[in-house]
Amino acid sequence: MNKKTIKDIDLKGKKVLVRCDFNVPMDEEKNITDNTRIVAALPTIKYLLENNCAIILCSHLGRPKGEFKPEFSLKPVAEELSKLLNREIIMAKDVIGEDAKEKAKNLKNGEVMLLENVRFHREETDNDPEFSKELANMAEIYVNDAFGAAHRAHSSTAGVAEYLPAVAGLLIEKELQFLGNALNNPERPFVAILGGAKVSDKIGVIDSLLEKVDTLIIGGGMAYTFFKAQGYEVGKSICELDKLDLAKELMEKAKTKGVKLMLPIDTVVGKEFDINTESKNVKCTEIPADWEGFDIGKETIKMFSEEIKKAKTVIWNGPVGLFEFPQFAIGTNEIAKVLSQIDATTIIGGGDSAAAVKKAGLQDKMTHISTGGGASLEFLEGKKLPGIECLMNK
Repeated sequence: MNKKTIKDIDLKGKKVLVRCDFNVPMDEEKNITDNTRIVAALPTIKYLLENNCAIILCSHLGRPKGEFKPEFSLKPVAEELSKLLNREIIMAKDVIGEDAKEKAKNLKNGEVMLLENVRFHREETDNDPEFSKELANMAEIYVNDAFGAAHRAHSSTAGVAEYLPAVAGLLIEKELQFLGNALNNPERPFVAILGGAKVSDKIGVIDSLLEKVDTLIIGGGMAYTFFKAQGYEVGKSICELDKLDLAKELMEKAKTKGVKLMLPIDTVVGKEFDINTESKNVKCTEIPADWEGFDIGKETIKMFSEEIKKAKTVIWNGPVGLFEFPQFAIGTNEIAKVLSQIDATTIIGGGDSAAAVKKAGLQDKMTHISTGGGASLEFLEGKKLPGIECLMNK
């Protein structure tokens, strides 16, 4: 990684603005239901505390669309952080208002404060220079540690870097190290597993990975578009009819590149989209016209597992079935189980696959679970991420 991190500059006693990704899920009562993203920010915060910095944290939460909405307040995050760090977190009532400015000005070394949700201002997502400047004026150094938002060119993820020396935090460093090494210098065989509903969401990723992997495994809803492209009946399954030619092209490209492209050979179909629907295991070439495909079948699980066991590097992005419904979560859970048992670098590319691994209780058995859904995807596609590009080079 050729970007400077907090380890490459002198931070001692400096006032530092840190962009974190505290966009955490909450229940109706505003209790945080999964604190993974907050925990992921701790190494950077602790490093800055060890260097006696005055720390100003900022993040977005949800989509308040430029308005102050109390239900999107970061207060619960401040409380959770306070517990995890075992110290007071000073909570600002606003982002660049009088309260935030006053608290930032009086912030002493070794203290931590949190600004209110940056997306309470429309200027944040517009990457407005004035707003970026106001944020930057509170600090002497900017640290981006929000990998989950690094694919967005917003004020707090990229704009502030115009006004302050900008470096990566330890989480972004870790993300780039694992994802970057896997893509550019993988131990082989290198296997990628792609799931999720639509081919259109993953065109760029499939295209990019076909240049790098030895085997590409495709599951989830997008597999049915590939079946249809081969002339099979897919019933009521998710299928993008406008992407059939593209699916054919991708299969052709895999052949040309000598990449093993693996599609399911059997599938679990259901009568309707319902948690308790009647279901059965059928061959992929024999999906009944009025049924819908929801998971990979038993034979496919075996076939995919055998291939994964040979791998030395695996990237997995997207569940291979409707894992929210227990009877259609079997394929996804089995893939997670196999990944947890092999002697290889296993990287889970954020989003739903990360949720599935956590649900199966196997997160500690993976080499790296990415904190960025969209950002991981764009990185795998080979796109430049604005939140990384804006940082100082080594």
